[in-house]
Amino acid sequence: MVLVEEVKEDIFAGERESDFETDSEISDDESVVSEDDFDADAETIFDRIAALKDIVPPTTRTSIVATTDSIKSWAAWALASSGQVAWWATTSALLVGLPLALAIEDEARISQQEREMQMQSAGQQQLIGGAAAPGSGAQQVMPAGF
Repeated sequence: MVLVEEVKEDIFAGERESDFETDSEISDDESVVSEDDFDADAETIFDRIAALKDIVPPTTRTSIVATTDSIKSWAAWALASSGQVAWWATTSALLVGLPLALAIEDEARISQQEREMQMQSAGQQQLIGGAAAPGSGAQQVMPAGF
């Protein structure tokens, strides 16, 4: 069986046990707001979240704040680092990749021109070779009427 005992606040008058205590506790001499005075439509989400502060113990609040600060600092570091990596990659691509791509394209263009010149000279050799030596194995076709 549980024994519930009321602790008088007169003993702790003017003192707080920790820095995390709130002033939202209602003492016996203050009037309690009745349910008739409460307007749920006027209460905002922020008011509801702020009211939860009294439910969470101070040690838990401290650990939540420490964890949140740690996550926030890691996220800021990750964002700054990813920005630096993106800057390095972009700069490297512009300084190394772009000239390399242009050199490869120029080499391909020169290679294509060389192939065209070889095909052109081979075609000229066939034209010159066929007209210069008529008796050298080239057969002349005669029309059927002669």
